[in-house]
Amino acid sequence: MIGAAEERLGEIRSRIDKAARLAQRKPGEVTLIAVSKTHVPEAIRPLLVAGQRVFGENRVQEAEAKWPALKAEFPDAVLHLIGQLQSNKAEEAVDLFDAIHGVDRPSLVTALSKAMEKSGRRPDCFLQVNIGDEPQKGGCAVAELPALIEAARTADLPVVGLMCIPPADVEPAPYFALLAELARRNALAGLSMGMSGDFETAVTIGATHVRVGTALFGARA
Repeated sequence: MIGAAEERLGEIRSRIDKAARLAQRKPGEVTLIAVSKTHVPEAIRPLLVAGQRVFGENRVQEAEAKWPALKAEFPDAVLHLIGQLQSNKAEEAVDLFDAIHGVDRPSLVTALSKAMEKSGRRPDCFLQVNIGDEPQKGGCAVAELPALIEAARTADLPVVGLMCIPPADVEPAPYFALLAELARRNALAGLSMGMSGDFETAVTIGATHVRVGTALFGARA
């Protein structure tokens, strides 16, 4: 009998595949990041058992508490940090995560570069853009992106793409299209964009990574 986690996972993957085909893309070009922030290991394990391997966490401390045991059980699990990262947590983040999505300022670039040099680990880095120019959100301003890219490349960070969170309750497509254009302009292939409510739109516009939590786990308490 198919479990609830497997059923939800299958549905999300099917929707990603359909959106990719509509855009004449290969479904395999899109990585599904299951956003497991605030969820306990008992809620995460069924998705691992169902075959999901890429997960996203918001906080270093929470991930440190949950994932070492889960990774011991599922050593091929891949962990992405999708929340804001404080520079003083750079070493812990580099040690634990396989990708870091919230690189948004020169001081963090410097901290990550030092942490990578120290540990020898080199997680993929996405530069976060404040695509809607919202003061309450992280991310660098669009106008400051070229300087941030230059700083990250000078520091030899493994920058693989851009990340954004569009403004809530508005049509996200123009914001996704802008991020895709910024990535093209700067020769970056990765686009981390799209969440539970808009990942299909993001896939049709070129997302390579979608961050889906609620649609996989249900509403958070």
